Amino acid sequence: MHSKKPWHLNRRTFLRGIGATLALPSLECMGSEALNPSPKRLAAIYFPFGVSMAPADSGKAGWNWFPEKAGADFKFSKPLSPLESLREDVSILGGLSHPDVRKIDGHDSGDTFLTGCDLLGRDLQNVQSMDQIAASQLADKTRFSSLVMSTDGGIGEPTRSSTLSYNEHGRPIPALNQPRQIFERLFGGGDESTARGRRRLRSAGSMLDLVLDDAKRVRSHLGQHDKEKFDEYLDSVRQVEKRVERSQAWIDLPKPELTDQDRERLKLESDSNVPEDYVGTMYELIHLAFRTDSTRVATYQIGSMGDATSLSGKFPQLLGFGKNIHSLCHDWNKPNGIEPLGKWDQFLSRKFAEFLTRMRETPSNADGSKSLLDQTTILYGCSNSTTHNNRNYPLVLAGGKGLGFKHGNYHRFEESVPLANLHLTMLKKLGISVDKFADSNAVMPEVLA
Repeated sequence: MHSKKPWHLNRRTFLRGIGATLALPSLECMGSEALNPSPKRLAAIYFPFGVSMAPADSGKAGWNWFPEKAGADFKFSKPLSPLESLREDVSILGGLSHPDVRKIDGHDSGDTFLTGCDLLGRDLQNVQSMDQIAASQLADKTRFSSLVMSTDGGIGEPTRSSTLSYNEHGRPIPALNQPRQIFERLFGGGDESTARGRRRLRSAGSMLDLVLDDAKRVRSHLGQHDKEKFDEYLDSVRQVEKRVERSQAWIDLPKPELTDQDRERLKLESDSNVPEDYVGTMYELIHLAFRTDSTRVATYQIGSMGDATSLSGKFPQLLGFGKNIHSLCHDWNKPNGIEPLGKWDQFLSRKFAEFLTRMRETPSNADGSKSLLDQTTILYGCSNSTTHNNRNYPLVLAGGKGLGFKHGNYHRFEESVPLANLHLTMLKKLGISVDKFADSNAVMPEVLA
């Protein structure tokens, strides 16, 4: 046995030591740069099953999700009309999709919105999502590397995922779906700052070390198939280890405090049975997470392509639109189905517009010259145009004018342009070191100033 050198530092002790340097609050002695921080942020919002695309002879063309004409003088369709007051902060994008996903069944494409992955060609094994590439490089800036949320929560199952986010091994990151739970994680005191909390974190760290040490020995005796399954387990353990390390690193820094007005906006006891309050509160949690710089990356999946009888699947029924999401979207081309689906699309646009407005009204720096929306690039949309059609994704790009994006246009792209070009552009303007994403072949100058 080798004796431990006097200068050798235990890895966990080292992490605790550097924790205090990760995110000191802005102090006057640090100068004007610290007083005027303008961090860059990224968000992605997804909804399932496609949008209203009224046939030309239906007499209901006004309920088409996409505007009629491209260009700067486009007119917002009825489903997108809530975004009218945000014209200078949004771009409508048509024609884009993931080429490797076009051959997948329309109900199987939600998993790929932020990955562009050919799930069929990879035995349903995904790759790292765009948001997590950003989160991995921004992880040392904030208390939480990312905020992953969905209406259904958890991970779902392959091709019916209930999360948009996938780690560096392509494994799904469980999404949070309870507003109270999310709020407590972001802003609750918990017991982490108490002596008991510190002991709990130290104990958790020690137990994880033992689990990982034992796992290495067990793995060496397994066959190839069992090793692959065991690696999934180890990956889960390592994710817990990362959370413990981050908690240890930030334990001496208090969580941000919210105003009474902030709390009044939140409906923390709402659930998926009350979609108006629930969706609004989930958006507000993203806004507060960004405003307090608790994280700089967030994803929110409003419904999945899984069980249509789930709570999120019943949203349109609860709002008076007649059917669950799945059935509503299947009726996109039926005379009596076009308008109800369009009204559901309009509801989604309205909640998104409310979120963007809150972001636009919130300063990002001390002098108020930049808003949260200016400093945040946001992708909103779906991986279907109509049900089972994985082409021509309905997409809105919003915010990020302070990052170099320009808006006020409806862009129609050729099908040869992969959606990954937009993902790559968003990552680069966020300052992420990346030369390529999925099947990208260029950045997208059309959306840049």
